[in-house]
Amino acid sequence: MIYIIIVAVGVLGVLLLANQAMSGPNPRRSLKRRVELIKERHGEGGVLAANAQAQIRKLMAARASRVDSWASTLIPKPALMRQRLDRTGKNITLGKYMMASLGIVAFIAALLMIQGMPFFLAFFVGLFAGAAIPHFVVGFLIKRRVNQFNSNFPDAIELMVRGLRSGLPITETLGIVAGEIGGPVGIEFRSVSDKMKIGRTMEAALQETSDRLGTAEFQFFVITLAIQRETGGNLAETLSNLADVLRKRGQMKLKIKAMSSESKASAYIVGSLPFIVFTMVYMVNQHYMSGFFTDQRLMVAGLGGLCWMSIGVFIMAKMVSFEI
Repeated sequence: MIYIIIVAVGVLGVLLLANQAMSGPNPRRSLKRRVELIKERHGEGGVLAANAQAQIRKLMAARASRVDSWASTLIPKPALMRQRLDRTGKNITLGKYMMASLGIVAFIAALLMIQGMPFFLAFFVGLFAGAAIPHFVVGFLIKRRVNQFNSNFPDAIELMVRGLRSGLPITETLGIVAGEIGGPVGIEFRSVSDKMKIGRTMEAALQETSDRLGTAEFQFFVITLAIQRETGGNLAETLSNLADVLRKRGQMKLKIKAMSSESKASAYIVGSLPFIVFTMVYMVNQHYMSGFFTDQRLMVAGLGGLCWMSIGVFIMAKMVSFEI
């Protein structure tokens, strides 16, 4: 009974850490904070209250910066990790990422030690899980956001084309896209428009956004604007052709995805079948499979099987992956 309570508390703690790390800013909380700031500034004793709140926020920011600085020393290549976290579009800092990873390490290691696994082996398995699970979660969030951006990006270019044909300059059309298109496209174009308002050139703002997104579609757009700025020509017609190319590129991706779906399904089934069988046998006869957690020979055999299976899954994933 105690083991069940420990496991339940560990699962709840990991879920809370993951939710705190991966959740974005709460609009209601931000609105409430702004209203409270206005009340403090214009109410009785507003100056003292505002100064106290400012000191509290400064202390919290300093504490968060200390956590981020510790995470920067522990995480290899923190600049690349910050760039990956920015691509998710979520409010994920290095400190939150490190806290989620350490929580997963502690939970997995404790769970395996409860099952009878030696300390060092449980620790290294938990360390592997703590490094792999957040990495794959961040990769999933990046992929989902990039897909959302690419699906709406041709519509944004078409909106820019209509604005250019009506006589608006390119800077105005960027602002229109930022206000009319929702999702990641509107957020990124709003960022470009804000940078231009504070004095950045359009090329520099677009290139920074392209570096952060890391998508070929937006890089095509940046190159198109740069070439048109140097050589001249009909920008509306050029962007219209680019939107048509991007739509056909997306259609080709969907066609390849449909054609390779059978191979991907086979790879998923072959890769997940050993784990499903192990879990089912463990649920039927726990004593029969418990040797994989206590016997060192079975541990080595299991780890070797996992390594060879990982190689096979990697090869199958490369066989069904196509670059367009």
